[in-house]
Amino acid sequence: MAEITLYNTASRRKEVLTPIEPENVRLYVCGPTVYDRAHLGNARPVVVFDLLYRLLRHVYGPDHVTYVRNFTDVDDKINRRAQDTGRPIGDITAETTRWFLEDMAALGALEPDAMPRATQHVAQMIAMIETLIARGHAYEAEGHVLFAVESYADYGKLSGRSVEEMLAGARVEVAPYKRNPMDFVLWKPSGPDLPGWDSPWGRGRPGWHIECSAMSQELLGDTFDIHGGGNDLMFPHHENEIAQSRCANPGSGFARIWMHNEMLQVDGRKMSKSLGNFFTVREVLDGTAAGLDRAMTGGEIRMAFLLSHYRTLMDLSPRRRHEAASTLADFARMLGSGGEDIRASLAPGTPLPGALAALCDDLDTVGALNAIRAAGAEFSGEGKKNFRAISDIYATQLMLGLDLKDCPTAIDTAGDTDGAAPAAELQPILARIDAARAAKDFTEADRLRDALAAAGAEVKVTREGVRAIRLPHFDARRLDGTGRAGARE
Repeated sequence: MAEITLYNTASRRKEVLTPIEPENVRLYVCGPTVYDRAHLGNARPVVVFDLLYRLLRHVYGPDHVTYVRNFTDVDDKINRRAQDTGRPIGDITAETTRWFLEDMAALGALEPDAMPRATQHVAQMIAMIETLIARGHAYEAEGHVLFAVESYADYGKLSGRSVEEMLAGARVEVAPYKRNPMDFVLWKPSGPDLPGWDSPWGRGRPGWHIECSAMSQELLGDTFDIHGGGNDLMFPHHENEIAQSRCANPGSGFARIWMHNEMLQVDGRKMSKSLGNFFTVREVLDGTAAGLDRAMTGGEIRMAFLLSHYRTLMDLSPRRRHEAASTLADFARMLGSGGEDIRASLAPGTPLPGALAALCDDLDTVGALNAIRAAGAEFSGEGKKNFRAISDIYATQLMLGLDLKDCPTAIDTAGDTDGAAPAAELQPILARIDAARAAKDFTEADRLRDALAAAGAEVKVTREGVRAIRLPHFDARRLDGTGRAGARE
């Protein structure tokens, strides 16, 4: 069995993953607050921990991994959205949950084994709060229940922050009923116009942090293997989770390994609506994101993430977008290089040892991608002799969440290898290019070639004529009936 090492934020070093129960490796990741479309920054942890999930399933078996990612569906942002739009809260959360799952599926993310919603676990939250009060770690004040930070001596160890830093960065409202400015809300009162549940402290709703502690305990137990999320959640959210979970369950370790992905930038700057570089995943997929020259496919977005190690800052610059598109096309060509018979019958073989070793070393995606490139280069031009090599490359790509077998680039490469006619939707324009070249109308030939390229095709001029291969982002809608670059519908 392969040995997996992961960087543990809590210990500041890589550690060998030694599951509590090898027959049930348990992973919890903080999910979205469902009030709006997911932006690109929201997508990075989804891709990172989807990759970890795939690796764990490969090493320990699909039936021996439990992956939980929650939905926060009770929150002040949701309440404000309902007030601003006049829509019922349930309609908003149901719609945005569906949007999130659709958008993440477009990036190749598997659905977790469990996706609990906060509103389904309020009873467990109330029970945990009662335990914290009984153990002297929480107190009631003016209809609120607050966690007493001073009651937990290790508060701040995960993030490595001093009390002064935590006070400066907590951004908490210093209410008069707090014993300590750092104390955080476990329960707060709800008026008649807000969601609320009956509790020993009156009608109210849970604070944000308590939900992950309650849901992870309910679904994974007091102690589990890995807890993940973006590094923006390290403080205060994950710090608070640790405090309340360990105080409610003395002797438990809560999560053994803490993993945090670094943030994402766009064109060298933090995503911000004021800077005009704040993009939702859907805007990028649809090609409506301002400042991007074209839509990106889900595979391209995923590849853009994989081209950086998860613990490094990632910049979705034009250079990165080009690199992602080029690498994805190269990977698709590998699968078609053996011709159509091999491509059509392709089944995953054994992941490349070098790629698997890289992923087992703290999800080194850059090393894994390089291993695939090296394997592809080894049989360049000899695809028909290397069915096993292609199937192993296919298995490795699948481990990275890239299923390119039926990508237009793989299909067209296979046809090109066999000497078959180009894709039907390309043939009329290719015929016109050949005719223009025969008439020595090279201006028209170049115009038509550029139109194909603008639609996402790679055009090759050979002695035998003009051929083209559709790239992963090929969009026939960008061609009109005359072969000119057309407007998007």
